[in-house]
Amino acid sequence: MPQFIFAYHGGKTPENAEDGAAVMEAWKSWLGSMGDALVVPGNPVGLSKTVSTGGITDDGGANPLSGYSVVEASDQAAACKMATGCPMVVSGHGTVEVAELVAM
Repeated sequence: MPQFIFAYHGGKTPENAEDGAAVMEAWKSWLGSMGDALVVPGNPVGLSKTVSTGGITDDGGANPLSGYSVVEASDQAAACKMATGCPMVVSGHGTVEVAELVAM
């Protein structure tokens, strides 16, 4: 079955411990709902740098990566449907880029 990377962009830092716990629970629930389709639960990422011919910038670009996961789905449309439940998408605080992994 094809595998797809979910590249998470954006997000919002919780303002307090209660909000943080609610965000974590939303992520656990969503990731758990994918069952065996969730191949690599992934992780959030730290501050990023962008490397280009112009040099290295410290800001991660206009839409920095905030995390990733890998899922299995029958096709990209099915993977995109799975991504609509992402807590960042649901809250309006981020986006999910969905791309098929190509075996080399």
